[in-house]
Amino acid sequence: MKRNNNEPIFKDPVCNMEVSRKTAIDECVYHGKTYYFCATSCRESFEADPERYTRQHRQHGLKQNEPTSSLS
Repeated sequence: MKRNNNEPIFKDPVCNMEVSRKTAIDECVYHGKTYYFCATSCRESFEADPERYTRQHRQHGLKQNEPTSSLS
């Protein structure tokens, strides 16, 4: 399938398959963000436990306890 290079690509949060708005089989809005899915079963899994698929991971490389500047 040929893809339009200007078309945004999204990852199905359940299976990580790349989909676009045109190729997505289903979609769901959660906390104001639209998620696109390759299959209805992926959307159903997402809706059953959205936090499982939307957890924010700590970025690698961030240092804990970095000194902060204070105003004196």
